[in-house]
Amino acid sequence: MEELIKTFHIDWKLIIAQLINFAIVLFVLKRYAYGPVLKMMTERSDKIEKGIKDAEHAHKRLAEITEKEKEVLVEAKKQAGEIIAHAEAAAIKNKEIIVAESKKQAEKILADATKKMEMEKNQMMQEIRTQVTDLVVAATGKVIDEKMDSEKDRAIINKAINE
Repeated sequence: MEELIKTFHIDWKLIIAQLINFAIVLFVLKRYAYGPVLKMMTERSDKIEKGIKDAEHAHKRLAEITEKEKEVLVEAKKQAGEIIAHAEAAAIKNKEIIVAESKKQAEKILADATKKMEMEKNQMMQEIRTQVTDLVVAATGKVIDEKMDSEKDRAIINKAINE
């Protein structure tokens, strides 16, 4: 073994010093490099897992919100349909009221026109009677050549016309 040590020039003191140096370097690397790197890797791994969980939670929440949105849209469409139905019913009711009022107004106008025509007819008949009376008096006066009192003539003619 001694030959082996001499052939390879192995120095025990140097080997022990190198082992001590290796242990010191190993301790320093483990404490200041490997430990913080391992801690940083663990923290990063935790952040990634948390990010994945948050993404899954957000995806579930998005699905819930989408479902609620669909429900709200269905409800809004239903309410819009009801509002339209109520508006159409109100419009039909208003139309019927307006038509009824228009018919009443037309009937009133027609009744007023009929009354007015009747009054005008009666007035015209009265004027015609007066004119006929005057014509008959004038004709009778010419025929008889003797004229009676104008009031008497009218009374006789009115009596003849009314009979």
